[in-house]
Amino acid sequence: MNEGRPPMLDKDKARRSFGRAAASYDATAVLQHEIGRRMLARLDYMRIRPVRILDIGCGTGVATGQLLRRYPKADVVALDFALPMLRRAGRRGRWLRRPRCLCADLDFLPLASQSMDLVFANASLQWSASPAETFVDIARILRPGGLFLFSSFGPDTLQELRASWSAVDGTPHVHGFIDMHDYGDMLMRAGLADPVMDVERMTLTYTDAMQLMREIRDIGAGNANPQRLRGLSGRERFTRVCAAYERFRGDDGRLPVSYEVVHGHAWAPRQRQVDGETRVSLDVLRQPR
Repeated sequence: MNEGRPPMLDKDKARRSFGRAAASYDATAVLQHEIGRRMLARLDYMRIRPVRILDIGCGTGVATGQLLRRYPKADVVALDFALPMLRRAGRRGRWLRRPRCLCADLDFLPLASQSMDLVFANASLQWSASPAETFVDIARILRPGGLFLFSSFGPDTLQELRASWSAVDGTPHVHGFIDMHDYGDMLMRAGLADPVMDVERMTLTYTDAMQLMREIRDIGAGNANPQRLRGLSGRERFTRVCAAYERFRGDDGRLPVSYEVVHGHAWAPRQRQVDGETRVSLDVLRQPR
């Protein structure tokens, strides 16, 4: 079941792209790192003391390292489907304080039920082929009272680039994104409690459209739609899309790039209904009131 948008993802292509981008990612992924910092700041207002943390789509592990420092007694698991990224994440922390690394797809979490206190996912859920099912799986691995904190991108992301490519040909060139309200509905249907959603709108500016497309390539976030145009696009097609992008150039002489940043969090319920029975974790009953 695919809700919110057709997933239309070539996972093998996405995995290869992120693997090739491992060496260039940190120097280019300025926006993703900034979103991660803002997510971590939100944890200042969450009353949690996690014992086990999962960083989904950890990339090179920038946020993983920050989670290790923030929660020095927690066991942190870094998960990514691109092994070159994960190898870099494994170097975060100190010699005796490294993350556990798990090379896996967020659509198939090989983790025990009720094994995590915090699931952290910065700008990775847009690479799920079935986010509604992924949310169900995240709800499964969260312990009662555990927190799911995530960010992703909404449909207005890269709208200028999408419009410019549409003026060139009819094939998809820009990744598809899910609306914030659809994410909220998925959280509820997954059985997660007290979902909170909000959106930040951010704009980066570039000197030319080719600079933008090079940066998308350098972070591995290229077009993974199975219906994409195969092979090289060719200089003539890139020249045309750059010309089409010029209509967005601002008074400052720079080209804007829009990002609709979706933030969300929800909690695993402290009581779960199983076969008509209410089941409460013994750990919850032991917590001081």
